[in-house]
Amino acid sequence: MEPRTSEQRANGSGSGAPGGSAGRRTAQGRASVRATRQGDAVSSALAATNAFTSAQDLHARLRLSGQSVGLTTVYRHLQVLAERGEVDVLRRDDGETVYRRCTTEAHHHHLVCRHCGHTVEIAGPEIEAWTSSVASAEGFTEVVHTVEIYGTCAECTAAGPTETL
Repeated sequence: MEPRTSEQRANGSGSGAPGGSAGRRTAQGRASVRATRQGDAVSSALAATNAFTSAQDLHARLRLSGQSVGLTTVYRHLQVLAERGEVDVLRRDDGETVYRRCTTEAHHHHLVCRHCGHTVEIAGPEIEAWTSSVASAEGFTEVVHTVEIYGTCAECTAAGPTETL
């Protein structure tokens, strides 16, 4: 099953249950994994970036820094963090899933640089009003949504043309 998106986390929808034996359930029904050196390394590496990051990229960074963490462990910890609502999850145009530790638990959207991945969290009350209005006009209820806006950040614009992520 897929990790929950920021919208699903904010609205309490979506199963978000990781597949396999990724984690146990606590008495409160939340996913858990044993606190380990590898899990701490994954969390620290994810917290060290402001960009959405794939499990493979995170794994490569950990290996380059001398951490011996397997790719399966990286995936397992990212899925549990997503289920707990501690990270947001996006699926890029190429189908790859990327993760980011967000600074707010409140419902929000993202402005993402398509070159470097720099991400800014945005509230977007106008988006919320528009979504509610459109859904209501069409008779929809229990509506959830995600909005990710892609562009080029000021640093990448100043640096000139580069390859897109």
